[in-house]
Amino acid sequence: MSSLSVTIGQLKLSNPILTASGTFGYAEEFSSLLNLNRLGGVVTKAVSYEPKAGNHFPRIAETACGMLNSIGLANTGVKNFIKNKLPFLKSLTTAVIVNVAGKTIDEFARVIEEIEDAGGVDGYELNVSCPNVKEGGMAFGAKPEITAVVTVKARSATNGCLIVKLSPNVTLIGEIACAAEDAGADAISAINTLVGMAIDINTRRPKLATVTGGLSGPAIKPIAIAKIFEITRSVHIPVIGIGGIMNYQDVLEFLITGATAIQVGTANFIDPPIAEQLVNDLEQYCQQYNIEDINDIIGSIELA
Repeated sequence: MSSLSVTIGQLKLSNPILTASGTFGYAEEFSSLLNLNRLGGVVTKAVSYEPKAGNHFPRIAETACGMLNSIGLANTGVKNFIKNKLPFLKSLTTAVIVNVAGKTIDEFARVIEEIEDAGGVDGYELNVSCPNVKEGGMAFGAKPEITAVVTVKARSATNGCLIVKLSPNVTLIGEIACAAEDAGADAISAINTLVGMAIDINTRRPKLATVTGGLSGPAIKPIAIAKIFEITRSVHIPVIGIGGIMNYQDVLEFLITGATAIQVGTANFIDPPIAEQLVNDLEQYCQQYNIEDINDIIGSIELA
């Protein structure tokens, strides 16, 4: 049998397939559709300190090669998360990573501190990159110095795996990744959605109530691959690739480019059991080509 195990910070994952925040709820919603413990890990929907209703409707619009969303980080809040969502997550044997959002720099640390007291979580993903939240969101990930401050604050609140999720809507994503690494991040995840917009030609109005939203799905994969290429040549910590993954061939593109693991997102809406299928397909690929260790593929890109 081929080994699919990869390491992210202090986390040893059984395989490199994770779910992307915002596309998989708090995992329990998918428990009847696939074997959650077969995955390398699950990344929860964002958790903020106070509950958030999110943006006004409509806040999702389908596009030719993906979707636009402007959910606005709607979530249950950290106290409700601990009471109603965490017990199920604790029952899983796969890695559990909580996506953390904040309106202020201090709020990121406050959310983590509350969850740390409750226990049962393997790591945190700092959402400094969401492009559809007016308060906070992308602002924390737009400049290296601000990303660094958020990371330092979060690092002081936990010894667990700390991942910083970056936006592609910046000039030099590699510089921001370096700032996160220097501030104590164990890994980088990228990319979050790109800013996009769509118009209803009948009403002549934007299809989203917020006018613009985040574009995800197959359309953004080439951009995501390019950003992973840039980031992996800028930092020494693992990078988790996100963006338009629909099949195991897409997974391999990210791994060959240099990603240690991936997160599958929009595809969860199209084919809910896909994350488990990706694990199976990746295992079969390695066996077919006599690849004993998935790590032999990671960063194996040939440029000459």
